[in-house]
Amino acid sequence: MTDGAATRFPVSTAFELPGMTIEQDLGLAFGLVVRSMGFAKAVGAGFKALRQGEVTQYTALLEDSRRHAIDRMVENAKLLGANAVVAMRFDSSEMGQQLTEIVAYGTAVVVRPAS
Repeated sequence: MTDGAATRFPVSTAFELPGMTIEQDLGLAFGLVVRSMGFAKAVGAGFKALRQGEVTQYTALLEDSRRHAIDRMVENAKLLGANAVVAMRFDSSEMGQQLTEIVAYGTAVVVRPAS
């Protein structure tokens, strides 16, 4: 879950939600973000990468990007009429040397409490 759109909207990597029954499968929902670190941060990260250890600039960028992608996926699922997303996954790729694409995707579903 994130602090944004997903806080009141169930999102799970599992294929079901405990205590809920899936009534309808609405298909794929996704959220896409393309980010650049920016020149100044990239230079700092480059120097940090010369030594061993975590490159915190990249970690923070990717964590923020994943949260943003989840929020966009939730908004996409809501547009489809869903009230939850199951089977959520991430994918990422580099576009050139400075751009990173992050996509969150899953199955938009309508759920109700199990009886």
